[in-house]
Amino acid sequence: MCGIAGILDFSSDRIPDLDRRLAVMNQLIQHRGPDGDGVWVHRQGHAGFAHRRLSIIDIEHGSQPMSDEAGNWITFNGEIYNYIELRQEIGEERFTTDSDTEVILGAYRKWGRASVDHLRGMFAFAIWDERNQSLFCARDRFGIKPFYYSLIGNAFYFASEVKAFMPFLDRIETDLEGFKDYLAFQFCLAGKTLFQDVVELLPGHLLEVRNGQLRVSRYWEVFYNLDFDHTDQYFMEAVSEHIEDSVRLHLRADVPVGAYLSGGLDSSIVSAVASQRDPAGFMGFTGKFTYGPEYDESRYARDLAESSGFPLREVDITVDDFINHISTIIYHLDYPVAGPGSFPQYMVSQLASQHRKVVLGGQGGDEIFGGYTRYLIAYFEQCIKAAIDGTSNNGNFVVTYESIIPNLTSMRNYKPLLKQFWAEGLFEDLDRRYFRLIDRAPQLGNEIRWDALGDYNPFDSFSQIFHSGNVQKESYFDLMTHFDFKTLLPALLHVEDRVSMAHGLESRVPLLDHPLVELAATIPANIKFRAGSLKRVLRESMAPRLPKSIVERKDKMGFPVPLTEWMQGEARDFIHDIFDSQAARQRDLIDNRIVLEGLHGETKFGRKYWGLLSLELWQRAFHDKAHAYRQLMEHEEIVV
Repeated sequence: MCGIAGILDFSSDRIPDLDRRLAVMNQLIQHRGPDGDGVWVHRQGHAGFAHRRLSIIDIEHGSQPMSDEAGNWITFNGEIYNYIELRQEIGEERFTTDSDTEVILGAYRKWGRASVDHLRGMFAFAIWDERNQSLFCARDRFGIKPFYYSLIGNAFYFASEVKAFMPFLDRIETDLEGFKDYLAFQFCLAGKTLFQDVVELLPGHLLEVRNGQLRVSRYWEVFYNLDFDHTDQYFMEAVSEHIEDSVRLHLRADVPVGAYLSGGLDSSIVSAVASQRDPAGFMGFTGKFTYGPEYDESRYARDLAESSGFPLREVDITVDDFINHISTIIYHLDYPVAGPGSFPQYMVSQLASQHRKVVLGGQGGDEIFGGYTRYLIAYFEQCIKAAIDGTSNNGNFVVTYESIIPNLTSMRNYKPLLKQFWAEGLFEDLDRRYFRLIDRAPQLGNEIRWDALGDYNPFDSFSQIFHSGNVQKESYFDLMTHFDFKTLLPALLHVEDRVSMAHGLESRVPLLDHPLVELAATIPANIKFRAGSLKRVLRESMAPRLPKSIVERKDKMGFPVPLTEWMQGEARDFIHDIFDSQAARQRDLIDNRIVLEGLHGETKFGRKYWGLLSLELWQRAFHDKAHAYRQLMEHEEIVV
């Protein structure tokens, strides 16, 4: 796990002050790699790489940027879990270190751009191909590791974090389409970011620069080619075997490994399997709020730790933690993304970093196996419609309204959402209904200066992803989970990466192993979602490993934050001062005077004011400090 950056001139001209530019980029991502740093500059001065290192594998010899016998150079962030097997396939005699970084170089020499097909892990890297005088970049299949780029002047810049571009952009401006995406979903779609002129390389994509031309292409896709020939038992056993194998590989490290443990199903499965494979060195980490049981699921984490026999470290998260850290968290995120869960996850990462350099997490289970309650909400409506129309058996409805009733208790806390969802548009087309279910923009009013945002409609981007050709149209369930897999999951992984790397901590996600994901995509929805049971295959296949209290849980939480209580109580003055500052009152796109007037009306578990607060803190950290970033080329430090 590391930080990467680089610059390439499209015309192969020498780049002025290239050494200094790379050093500044390295400085801005130094938290990603406290164990070392390096810079490589091509002898012609038209290309260069920067790197910050967090030492996990081959601690002594894995420094970067790294070169090979062909004169190629690499800067790499991530872990290749099958690097031992790839070394053997390529030829042990070709290697001089035990690092997975050198294995990527070897794979590139052997297979070229097809090398990524052989990699099993999380990665974002750039390779300078000396023979072809070209740049080859890749991002892992799911977006676990970040890769951003920007075209500045006549040069191509890339980095692990957007903040590395700040000193070099002509201006720090908001991307209006990305901003509208954020208002709708609290994340951006189709590679957009909240920064104008900064693009995210999408998961499963390659980027190549050669002869002054930039080319982006997809190298991996998940196809929902449903397998109707196998039984429930077959899929249960296959899922269990794949998870075992993935955790085995994800435990490869030259340092001890721990895990985030929320008490939910996914992190409990990962921790249970990992602790059995590493009983001596394994340790779990969890956090809780002292605001009653609806904000505390640590009892489930303790149940798992006790039954599996590993130590569990806990942190009590307070309103003072929120006040003291929230601005820093938004800075580390680069730009707001997803919900307030980034705050408690940051605090748990801080705890974990005091004891471990590597932790495992449970990200991916909800999107792969179908764990979000909104799937039940959307399906319930469609079941009613199908029952009325007499179309329950036409292949589109894998559950009936009779069978779904016992699982409706999990929707108890979603009554406000149900009321809003059914307020208008009942029984519209499937894409319209799901968009309405996840669209947060209707909660916003004249706080937003909508006339300044242009004509772009986020539904257009949503629709292209929702109707992607890699998903068969027989199942509404697959259409919904696939959209979240392609959009929400990368947003959550964005958070996972930033809050861990803010503390120099590597986070690994064993449920996002591509053989497991490809298997899950073949499981028919009538098996995955039978009787409206969320994550049925995952739960039943791994039940023997888990305490009964976790297997039978109905109160899915997802690390809720008592944000409304704080905003209207102990943190009220802090929040008020942020929105009432002179800078906040002069924003082009948001009227923070109106925001202030509505703070007292936020609903419990609402995310409207979380989104608005995040946007204001983001503008403080970047827009308001544009001059200070530009000064970095002359000065040594910037205060964030």
